[in-house]
Amino acid sequence: MPKIALIGAGSMVFAKKLIGDILSFDELSDSHIALMDIDKHRLTQTKRVAEAMVENEGLDTTVSATLDRREALEEADYVLNMINVGGTEPFENEIRIPEKYGVKQSIGDTTGPGGIFRGLRTIPTMLDLADDMEELCPDALLLNYTNPMAILCKAVFDATDIEVVGLCHSVPHTAEAIAEYTETPQDELDYWVAGINHMAWFLTCEHDGESLYPALQEAYDDEETYRKDTVRFEMMKHFGAFPTESSHHMSEYIPYIRTDDELIEEMAGTNFAERMPTATYLEGWLARSEERDDPELDVDLDKVSVERSEEYASRLIHSLETGTQRRFNLNVSNESNAIENLPGDACVEVPVFVDGTGLHPASIGELPTQLAALDRQHSAVYELAVKGALEGNREKIHQAVKLDPLSSAACSLDELYEMTEELIEANADYIPTLEWPNEQTPERAVPADD
Repeated sequence: MPKIALIGAGSMVFAKKLIGDILSFDELSDSHIALMDIDKHRLTQTKRVAEAMVENEGLDTTVSATLDRREALEEADYVLNMINVGGTEPFENEIRIPEKYGVKQSIGDTTGPGGIFRGLRTIPTMLDLADDMEELCPDALLLNYTNPMAILCKAVFDATDIEVVGLCHSVPHTAEAIAEYTETPQDELDYWVAGINHMAWFLTCEHDGESLYPALQEAYDDEETYRKDTVRFEMMKHFGAFPTESSHHMSEYIPYIRTDDELIEEMAGTNFAERMPTATYLEGWLARSEERDDPELDVDLDKVSVERSEEYASRLIHSLETGTQRRFNLNVSNESNAIENLPGDACVEVPVFVDGTGLHPASIGELPTQLAALDRQHSAVYELAVKGALEGNREKIHQAVKLDPLSSAACSLDELYEMTEELIEANADYIPTLEWPNEQTPERAVPADD
């Protein structure tokens, strides 16, 4: 009877999905699911739904709920992390302050100034969680769903002894898209994907032993299909591989599109048109805030049932518990040199074989030069962001922002300095204290007065 702790379980919709996934396996249906959140109202709602699922399916699952993280973690076998740290104010700052400087983020949760500062406000809590795990469940596996994925996983790699793996649904979602664009059954695709989170690449994608890239080229040439996923088709055209993040998200990771309002509108396409404009994720999050805080539970508890989603967590746990062999694309440390031309201490997303003996990352060899170059730049940003957070080093946070492709395409170095300082000051209550090395502010080139 494994104990599975869900940290941040007040995210009821996502928690419900993960709980349903776990309960869908007979071998896991007698688990103890320990729910934890700092929001009592949302935690209570999730517990009610989980208990209804157990009762309706006639399962032996034990469900507990607590506001005490240490209680949830005690003797846990698996810890699923889905926290959001800081709430509305820092999220708005991370999007609106860069917007003033011309840095136009649609999502802002993974890379760029939004991802860097979301990482800064989340890393301390992640490390507190890992510290508690080292004391209360040192052999537990930490399964992280929270963004920025690579930054948070790397912080845990670098600062703790806890085994952590990052889970993201971008690879199966991309496989679903490729299946649609090539009119191929998704369950018949055979693919090999590697890179970094949200910027991994379909190195091969086949059906019945034949590459689907010629079919993807035909899809690119078809205007209706092309308009469904403009940015990804352009990345395939210019760099030779289909990437794993949707067009609106991918547009943030590159310097070619989001500095021009007309081009942003042109590249909106059809499938992601509503998500392409600046700040759409923030605006949607704010619009849903009333729903999240609704005192009434908008779920029919008599009809709630167990369904298995596309998320990896339950399948990964099932493989470890039963020895069933599976392959997932997971975010892991590159310490095994899985991708030879990315840094050995980077967080990489690669095929990982999982069975009763553990997690075994595949050896990819080298990524094509152009793909490795794109990933290396973001890996450098993430490395500087993590070092800046762990060391309290203000200079490294500045350098991380200056290396971000979108920010550097939109701003001068002086503008990036001012933007970063404004972000640090605005978010001082949510991020670690950041000091200049040797307590000296660097000299900057300032235009002379006329």
